[in-house]
Amino acid sequence: MRASRFPRIEQRVFWLLVAAGALLTAAGLGAAHRIEERGHAVTGMSNQVVWGVPHVFAIFLIVAASGVLNVASIGSVFGKPVYKARAPLSGLLSLAMLAGGLMVLMLDLGRPERVVVAATHFNFRSVFAWNVFLYSGMFAIVTAYLWTMMERRMTPYSKLAGLAAFFWRFVLTTGTGSIFGFLVARQAYQSALLAPMFIVLSFGWGLAVFLIVQSFIYAWNGMRLPPAVQTRMARLLGVFVLASLYFVAIYHLTNLYWARQHAFERFILLDGGTLTWLFWSGYVVVGSVLPAAVLFSPLPRGRRAAVVASGMVVIGAFAQLYVFIVGGQAFPLEIFPGFSASSEFFDGAIASYVPKLPEFVLGLGGIGAAFLLTAIGVRALHFVPEDDFLTGPTTPATQD
Repeated sequence: MRASRFPRIEQRVFWLLVAAGALLTAAGLGAAHRIEERGHAVTGMSNQVVWGVPHVFAIFLIVAASGVLNVASIGSVFGKPVYKARAPLSGLLSLAMLAGGLMVLMLDLGRPERVVVAATHFNFRSVFAWNVFLYSGMFAIVTAYLWTMMERRMTPYSKLAGLAAFFWRFVLTTGTGSIFGFLVARQAYQSALLAPMFIVLSFGWGLAVFLIVQSFIYAWNGMRLPPAVQTRMARLLGVFVLASLYFVAIYHLTNLYWARQHAFERFILLDGGTLTWLFWSGYVVVGSVLPAAVLFSPLPRGRRAAVVASGMVVIGAFAQLYVFIVGGQAFPLEIFPGFSASSEFFDGAIASYVPKLPEFVLGLGGIGAAFLLTAIGVRALHFVPEDDFLTGPTTPATQD
């Protein structure tokens, strides 16, 4: 392994970061234990809304884990030196976020001790069974990819491993989108657009997370991101944000074209209360329009502007996923088109859902696990991005 020529995080700061990540992870495990012990009655979920806030966190981490690997792909597959220097950190974040997302996913589904059964008995007609292979394959391929980047003897195989990771991340995100796209029991889903939409969403979400983490790593090490690199990555994030907004708009316009989806679209876009507010204010304005304006602004902007814009993209991602996952379950399935159906089993009724504290704590536990793995990896191994054109090994950080 090569030794980094940059200073590492101070001992005291590192242990504070580890303690914070461990505490958050432990809190998430404690919330999962409470839900397991008391049942889902301690959450806001019900027979109508079975995927709540924990799934929002889990899907974000899994989709962003695929998208963050795009930084490494641009460097290794397309030969861009600026991104190649960031490939190891990109791979580390991908593994850490995937681990955190799967932690939340398994703990939220219940009976985590039966994961061995899920990993050894497969129904290949189910997209959920496919994802077992997609997730494990992602871990194996990205680990091998990191090995080729960090071990000089394996460097000749780096591009081949990069191509494999590039291909597999598309397959993984397609599988995640297909979980919803193949689900005929929910009127909001069952669309061929969901797989490509999730792929495009992953680009922006992953790069936003990468820019935030990279900025903090540089700050902790007393380093400054070269302005040319900062501008290039910020503009790329802006392109991804607008592309994501375009695909989400196409998804809703496609639904509006079908008469049977008009009621659902009216529910999401106009009459959904909190869901409608989250979509327009959270995703469209805060998560798309404002960051795009910041990232493409001709006015001078520094590191903080890129971090703020990335933070808004992440906020918008959670808003979009909440609307998509919870709103899609809350709206009743139209079993008999042209007729209304009602019963004591809530047929034809819009389900209510109010998330409770254990759900948020469990979701944050996944983020804590990803943060903990990233902090330890950056401290222990060679994951700090290094640009050959820096003026010195420890270019001091400057104010914007």
